[in-house]
Amino acid sequence: MKKPLKEQLPEKFAERMERLLNDEYPAFFNSYDENTYAGLRMNTLKITPEEYLKLTEQALESVSWCPTGFYYNGSREYSKNPLYHAGLYYIQEPSAMFPAQALPVEAGDYILDMCAAPGGKSTALAAKLQGTGLLVSNDISASRAKALLKNIEASGIRNSIVLTEDPKHLAAPFEEYFDKILIDAPCSGEGMFRKEPSMMRAWEKNGPDFFSRLQREIVDCGVQMLKAGGMMVYSTCTFSVEENEGTLKYILDNYPEMHVIPIEQDGDGLMPAHPEWVDGPEEIRYARRLWPHHVKGEGHFTALLRKDGEGRENSVFNRKQLSDVSKGMKELPEEFAQFLKDGDIHLDFDPARLSLQGDHLSYLPENAPPLGKLRRMRTGWYLGDIKKKRFEPSGFFARALRPFECGHWIDLELSDARVIKYLKCETLEVSGELPNGWYIVGVCGHSLGWGKVSGGTLKNKYPSGWRWQ
Repeated sequence: MKKPLKEQLPEKFAERMERLLNDEYPAFFNSYDENTYAGLRMNTLKITPEEYLKLTEQALESVSWCPTGFYYNGSREYSKNPLYHAGLYYIQEPSAMFPAQALPVEAGDYILDMCAAPGGKSTALAAKLQGTGLLVSNDISASRAKALLKNIEASGIRNSIVLTEDPKHLAAPFEEYFDKILIDAPCSGEGMFRKEPSMMRAWEKNGPDFFSRLQREIVDCGVQMLKAGGMMVYSTCTFSVEENEGTLKYILDNYPEMHVIPIEQDGDGLMPAHPEWVDGPEEIRYARRLWPHHVKGEGHFTALLRKDGEGRENSVFNRKQLSDVSKGMKELPEEFAQFLKDGDIHLDFDPARLSLQGDHLSYLPENAPPLGKLRRMRTGWYLGDIKKKRFEPSGFFARALRPFECGHWIDLELSDARVIKYLKCETLEVSGELPNGWYIVGVCGHSLGWGKVSGGTLKNKYPSGWRWQ
């Protein structure tokens, strides 16, 4: 008979937690016998929580520390749902919603999500920007960044750059560049033991000592890239003192211009950090611990820091390090201009922000920095490809369009069987009265992708890699 999960905990971990928590340890220990919590967060680039609840006629319990977050029952009806595929919400563990919520974001901010895959925090930050400023999402792992890129595209984020670089390679060219930085650092994952028991074996191989060294290298880069007056969130999904309070103490000891400040966001069960565990300054107490025996979630650690001084303009950039990604264009490519006309698309594209790399046409964020040879997966809004004197639009182009921006729109009800057929990349029958040409296929007013109508039949252009399984 398999042991209960709490009895499978690594012995060293259990002993250490008992010393730290004292009288609270039994409640912490017993939490491993409780069910995990599933959460979803509304994508306010596309829909408000109130609009979603009205559309679906659902009653969901709110996550107290995230106004756009809700608990759900964990069933596949949410992950196998056309509204999910339309990017209306992101499935995210409730505790993991807190770091992005804790970072104060203002319109026009330049933000770096340094360890961004698979994209939960990046998509939350983009929603807070509401299309303004710039979001740079980076992950050192190119394989993990594939999921990040898909989530960026599914969410309809136009003002992002996706990189796959070692933070050390970002620090010099982006010195004092970002208004806000989020570091959800690689960690020993103690907060994942209940959700993913396999993490226990990884913990025994690479524990807190290994990750605390890695985290300090990452925060060194983060401090270097943060503007004077800027704010940085440091977070982990572990309970380790070395990786949490210990890393904060390292920052404060080595960077006197950095200070831990109170997190304005409140919520049920958010507990203060413990400076006494590392003989650190009292300001460490401003950080927040989410313990699984106090919150409906797996647990997290989050600290908000501010850098002394006043920031400079974002236009300042270390151009000695890199060359321009694109010099832009003087006018729209003929093939693209014709596509916009044929598709009745009502958007004014600035030719100077268009970037043509080989066949790929992208629309750069305003004032996008030069990237040179930095490894990147996406620069701005990928519009499509120009091939053989014609323009082939991308799924990303479609996902970021709204009905008022495109006159060629086929909107389907959620109950229409053609929605699932479309997501399975099948051909659809449509009204024979529709003129031939490119159309957005949407559900309940939200874009899914492209299709090409010819004689009452719609040839499916939904990306095959996103096919409904």
